[in-house]
Amino acid sequence: MGLKSLVIDAWSWLNYKPIFSDQTLGVPHRRAFPEAYASWVPDTDVRRLSTYKVLAAYDNNQVGELAELRDGPAARERREFGDPSMFIDTLVAHVMGREQHIVVPGADQTDTGNETEAAAAERIQELLREWAEDELLPMRMLQCERKAVGLGDGVYLLFWDPDKQRPRLRTYDPGFYFPVLPEDGDGADFPERVHLAWELPEDKARGLKPRLRRITYEMDWIRPATASGVDREGRPVRAPVMTEATDDTPPVPVIGQGDTLDEASGAVYRQYPWNDRPTYRTCYLTDATWELGDLTGPIDIDSLPTDKARFATNGTGEVLDHLDLMLDFIPVLHTPNTVPPAEEHWGQSSLAKALQAFDELASTDTDSARASATTGLPMVAISGANIDPKQQYGVGPGTMFKLGENGKLTTIDTSPALRELREHGHDLADRAANVVRLPAVSLGTMDPSKVPSGYALELSLGPLDSLISGMRLARAHKDTLLLRFVQRLFLAGQHPDWEGITPLPAKLVRGPYTPTDKGAVLEQVTTAYKAKVISLETAIRMLVEAGWPIEDAAKEIEQIQARSFEDARLLADALGNVDEVAEFLGRQAPEEQAAPTPILPVLPNREGGQGSENALTQGQQGSGGNE
Repeated sequence: MGLKSLVIDAWSWLNYKPIFSDQTLGVPHRRAFPEAYASWVPDTDVRRLSTYKVLAAYDNNQVGELAELRDGPAARERREFGDPSMFIDTLVAHVMGREQHIVVPGADQTDTGNETEAAAAERIQELLREWAEDELLPMRMLQCERKAVGLGDGVYLLFWDPDKQRPRLRTYDPGFYFPVLPEDGDGADFPERVHLAWELPEDKARGLKPRLRRITYEMDWIRPATASGVDREGRPVRAPVMTEATDDTPPVPVIGQGDTLDEASGAVYRQYPWNDRPTYRTCYLTDATWELGDLTGPIDIDSLPTDKARFATNGTGEVLDHLDLMLDFIPVLHTPNTVPPAEEHWGQSSLAKALQAFDELASTDTDSARASATTGLPMVAISGANIDPKQQYGVGPGTMFKLGENGKLTTIDTSPALRELREHGHDLADRAANVVRLPAVSLGTMDPSKVPSGYALELSLGPLDSLISGMRLARAHKDTLLLRFVQRLFLAGQHPDWEGITPLPAKLVRGPYTPTDKGAVLEQVTTAYKAKVISLETAIRMLVEAGWPIEDAAKEIEQIQARSFEDARLLADALGNVDEVAEFLGRQAPEEQAAPTPILPVLPNREGGQGSENALTQGQQGSGGNE
């Protein structure tokens, strides 16, 4: 009967676009999304890759260019003034916060009972902050967040750089990310195999045909040691290392250095420095390239023929063909923009539910542009004149028309229509902001003088607060994993500064995103600290989150305590220990403590005057004798 199929999935909010969803098949237009229909792309990823292209077109003001492939040249007249891009930039700024801080719990505590743990936490916090500064972490986060907010997903890749002696951080477009998700598990689980793949164009100057590059990270059982070599065709490959054969024993695989063979099960295990117990699994890296002409038959990104692959080689000469990374995790982090639904893996773009409003806004802008042409150059009707059909008439300064006895000029005023179109555009912009949950004050379109009070301003930011809370919740676990992976890579790379260090949980704290009244926060902190309901460490942390220019909380606390002489006096009265008081002030106690000379009070003599010390002594003696 030709019934229309109803497709409901993570990207069905784009089904209203004819170019994205065919009326009967529910598949994207092949001419508009040819890269999504490549032979190596799995069928389950076609709609996802097409969605990324549509969203990227909105971000770059190219929706009309994309629609032209189906609707013809008339679609290129669409006016796009960057409203989606402005929404993305605003949301990225809010979810990032004004600043980002790496915090290791316990590093800023000065009165802890275990000084060793506090020193270890402070040391790890210092090393992580140095790494973040060297690796330009805020910039990498900004790159990933713009992908996540605009497309719905962002991807981080961590790897050890032996030349720079630190973990490197890269961001990838989610269109290059192809995880192998479990069929019977939760889509939110960490995948056991991840592919990063993209096509390389033809390079005629170097004689290279179109190619496909795939980088694969896979968790698998620990195998015997391998070494770089070449096959019969001269391709670089890895081969197992074997022992020398003797007359009595055949060659057997060599167990890698640091690995142990379990005689009972025959499996190989190793002890990683960050784990309490040994593990039997490790992460393997494969970096290979295929010519697209060799990819024939029923294949996809997860089943490419290895006999056609050309494996890459890293800077140390190791062939990247199942290279053992000596890690028990895959150093690829997928960051969704929103909390994925149950049993789902992918996030959702912040523009998803407002795309139709953006389409209507673009149509209104297009109509406004056409109406402004007639407003600036009005239409004129001439009556009662001898009009020569071969002559063209134009309206401009100094133009003269010869009219008859009842002749007249009639102008058509289109400015009211233009005014209505502009007001309609403002309504659509407000509707889009409401759908995305971006109040006018966050977009900077509200006049501050029209805000009745600070409480009213805070209420207007309620939708934005819930939005950013949900977006940061989706990123909290991945931010923690990022810092955990960095610590493990430092240990795996055997960096001398990390020798003997045990990794600790670290947090990536994002700063405030709304206007903060620093004076009000200072008053709250001062009142609470004087009332002894919060510690000095908590007070400093609250000031840092409010945007006060405090670079290092621990050093700030030390500087405050170094001038807290009244607190030092109370500490001396309570403990009577000069060394602890000196440590509190950050100073060194004197080696010898001389007792102060007592000053005795001068008592009046019997004659009413003030006597000397001898008179006082005699008076005391006389009093004692009489007694």
